[in-house]
Amino acid sequence: MGVSHGLARVLSKRGLCSRSQAERLIRDGRVRLDGRVVRDPEHPTDLEQARIDIDGAAPEQGAPRYLMLNKPRGLVTTASDERGRDTVYRCFDGAELGWIAPVGRLDKASEGLLLFSSDPRWAAGITDPARGPNKTYHVQVDCIPGAATLSALQSGVAVDGEWLHAASVTLLRAGGKHAWLEVVLDEGRNRQIRRLLAAFDIGVLRLVRVAIGPLALGELPKGQWRELSAGEVAALGGG
Repeated sequence: MGVSHGLARVLSKRGLCSRSQAERLIRDGRVRLDGRVVRDPEHPTDLEQARIDIDGAAPEQGAPRYLMLNKPRGLVTTASDERGRDTVYRCFDGAELGWIAPVGRLDKASEGLLLFSSDPRWAAGITDPARGPNKTYHVQVDCIPGAATLSALQSGVAVDGEWLHAASVTLLRAGGKHAWLEVVLDEGRNRQIRRLLAAFDIGVLRLVRVAIGPLALGELPKGQWRELSAGEVAALGGG
């Protein structure tokens, strides 16, 4: 028996949907756990071993897929949006990839490297806050932070009861009233960079994820995707 969590949390940690979406799916009777319908979002569930079907489809079935997308700004990282907004799946139109889910997320206004997979165990390792790889971002901001501010961003600050910090912050270039920073995170919290910078009265103009661990976005065009090589999958944590 592996690590056990509530069923809704397992769906979220596997990258199948958000926690709130998972709770709705479970309560609506659309989720089967090891072959039977479970309507309790807190039902104890093995994170790695449990077989989960959503709407009759088993995400674990079939050869696993591992993809990277250069996410454009303005797309929501979800399979379907109740407000009718365009989602990241628009980038896969016509590809017939089967079931894939985002590995982690980028908010609507953010862009850059976003992983997708049909392998929930691999995805859980990537998003695990303790053992997952660092994420690197290039962030355009509305000022030119000094050395003391860059150091303070690494030291961290309490925001809404959470301690937010960056593993490293480097000034890449500056011109006029704006600057580009390279921000590396060793943990993943909701809108972490935007909230951290806002605590120092720094506004974000653009936020681009350029790397996850050793995997760099590189020259992949905006809105395009490609399969990961076996070596890239392994370097990120298995597969």
